[in-house]
Amino acid sequence: MQRTMKYTITRKHVFLDKEPVLMYFIENMAFCFDVLERDEKQDKWILSECAINQEFTLKDVINSSEYLLQEECHPVIFELDLVNPELIPE
Repeated sequence: MQRTMKYTITRKHVFLDKEPVLMYFIENMAFCFDVLERDEKQDKWILSECAINQEFTLKDVINSSEYLLQEECHPVIFELDLVNPELIPE
């Protein structure tokens, strides 16, 4: 009997090149992000969350996305068995 792995998508606010964004992760690997609206970028709770999370550069996201593409595990491109597919960005 073969077991298939289910992957988990998470998202959190982080700084990307010093700008707050909503970053998406598959098994803790960044794969894309949403740019925030002006008021969201100034929200103290969002900025607090960004401050406690790891910072990223655009190069970091590009590198992890390239790796996921090579492994055919990029959740926006490939159909994967996900625990929470509703979190994939549109």
